[in-house]
Amino acid sequence: MEKTPKREMIGLEGKVLLDTLRRLHRRGAVENIRKLIRKTHPADLAWVFRSLTPAEQKDIFQIIAQTDLVAPFLSELDESIMVDLVDGLSARFMARVVTNMASDDAADLLEALPPDIASEIRSHMEVEDRHEVEELLKYDPETAGGIMSPDFMYLDENLTVEEAIKKVQKRSEEKEMVFYLYITHGDGQLAGVLSLRELLMHPMHRKLKNIMNTNVISVTTDTDQEEVAHVVSQYNLLAVPVVDATFKIVGIVTVDDVIDVIREEATEDFLQMAGAGKDQEILLKPLHQKILLRAPWLFASWLGGVAAMYIITSFQSELQKVLALASFIPIISGMGGNIATQSSSITVRGLATGRINMQHFFSLVGKEMALGVMLGGLFGVLLGLLAHFSYASPAYLGFVVGISVFMVMTMSATVGTLVPMLLKRFRIDPAVATGPFISTSIDILGVTLFFSVAKILLKL
Repeated sequence: MEKTPKREMIGLEGKVLLDTLRRLHRRGAVENIRKLIRKTHPADLAWVFRSLTPAEQKDIFQIIAQTDLVAPFLSELDESIMVDLVDGLSARFMARVVTNMASDDAADLLEALPPDIASEIRSHMEVEDRHEVEELLKYDPETAGGIMSPDFMYLDENLTVEEAIKKVQKRSEEKEMVFYLYITHGDGQLAGVLSLRELLMHPMHRKLKNIMNTNVISVTTDTDQEEVAHVVSQYNLLAVPVVDATFKIVGIVTVDDVIDVIREEATEDFLQMAGAGKDQEILLKPLHQKILLRAPWLFASWLGGVAAMYIITSFQSELQKVLALASFIPIISGMGGNIATQSSSITVRGLATGRINMQHFFSLVGKEMALGVMLGGLFGVLLGLLAHFSYASPAYLGFVVGISVFMVMTMSATVGTLVPMLLKRFRIDPAVATGPFISTSIDILGVTLFFSVAKILLKL
């Protein structure tokens, strides 16, 4: 029997869970909902919550709030839904919830809340817990300091293997990612790293400083989260240590946080490339907010269309002489826009993943220009022949169309690569160069180039 793909199975399970929750909610079966919640993973519950109405979300969350799953559930929830759900809950209750969350998740929750509410919640927390969260809130949320966890295992380099094993056994439950043991010296300065497996393989009397790996890959507190993700991905790490200006280890970024970062950055890039802003929760926003987010990008496209209209109007006399020219405007603009979008998307993705850097500038632009020449030549010949056999006059129309396609596609491939690289050079997010910006500019340049070639070669 053929196996059902996992993705479809999860979707089916999610639908069953959603229907069951709604049915129990309609019946007012609170105890049954509580039992179902306890059997459901918080991530699955958060996924289902997106499809519930605001009223259903409020009612069911009141039941979740009475269980010990409320902290992990809030950690998995979309930010906008989370803020709505905790609105109205007492600061004392939220302080207990935040205390039960991982420090980095607690900091994210407090960061999302209005400052006055977050401050009141912190005032009800224990001093030690409050200090830990406030330390994380000092950092930019999109840096290593903002996404790190301060709950990590570190050991002094002068400990023996036997002493280290005892410490790990005693403290491992409250720490994250104990597969890596970070070795320190002096005032907590990072000196080396040791895997749990390596620790167990050495004699009990050996000191950690004699067996640790001193070549530690680390990041600083102000390293951008995208760069952190790149480091973890490049070196296949489960966690990366975060150090301050004095090389003191202050936290670790674990692979689960890195996966979230990769998803967030990819979502943001795709939204910007499509001209839909960069708010990752756009689907969950009210209609008027969606309009405000997307209208500016569409206005840019509208301006480009108006500019192209005036350019075509300025060549009105040429169009009246050779009406057939109008037939080829859509295909020339379309071919130019498509190859430009392809080139810019490949370039933006390469820059985001680190496969492309500014040292590849001339090489990459040259390769994409050569690609534009080859594809432009191929499609130029095909469209030129089609124009020649479809229209008897003017005699050189096929040549004009072919040359125009060749020039427009070559120019578009070059511009589509050049613009993201230049934006990266000036420290501007390359994703803003794609979507409406690229396609609109190529439309204007393509139409201008087409009519200019026609005017010169056909002597209009």
